[in-house]
Amino acid sequence: MSFMRGNLLEKSRKLVKGLAMAEPVWLKEMEREPPVTFPRSENKLKPIILPEDDYVNKFFKKHTDSKLVDSINISGFDPPPARVFAWRVLELKEQGRAEEDAMAVADMEYRADKKAKRKAYRRLKEIAKLQGKKRPPNPFPSAVREIQAEEKNYIRDRFFDPQTLRVLNKLKQDRLQGMADRRGFI
Repeated sequence: MSFMRGNLLEKSRKLVKGLAMAEPVWLKEMEREPPVTFPRSENKLKPIILPEDDYVNKFFKKHTDSKLVDSINISGFDPPPARVFAWRVLELKEQGRAEEDAMAVADMEYRADKKAKRKAYRRLKEIAKLQGKKRPPNPFPSAVREIQAEEKNYIRDRFFDPQTLRVLNKLKQDRLQGMADRRGFI
């Protein structure tokens, strides 16, 4: 009934009138005292616009690879680099700098921060290699690799989970039984 417009009363009337449904017992009572209808909103939701949104969009236009490399961690506390960039531009503009200068300074800081993180990670890898330890986690993981790392445990579980193994064995036995039955009938 979701394809029809109107409330339950109108939908039921249409179905009864079109002989698609027998008249329900409650229809006459409901027609006598129809349910309360609440006024609806205009269905026009205004988008939430933050002051830094323009600068976030400019950041993504300039650094298109950032959408793929700098993943947004929803459960984390660190804001994405695009927001940090935009906040820095707004901060510099409040201090009286021109927009182009503020964007250039924020971009330079973003690149320097990214370069410093890469250099520190490279150094940590060298230290771990010299000490014979496992590599430290990558500070620039891709979103796809993060998801794959989370799913890795579930993929391993399907081979060792007793309940899954029972279901698999039952499916194998059913298949073998079906094949044996087919051979016997031929």
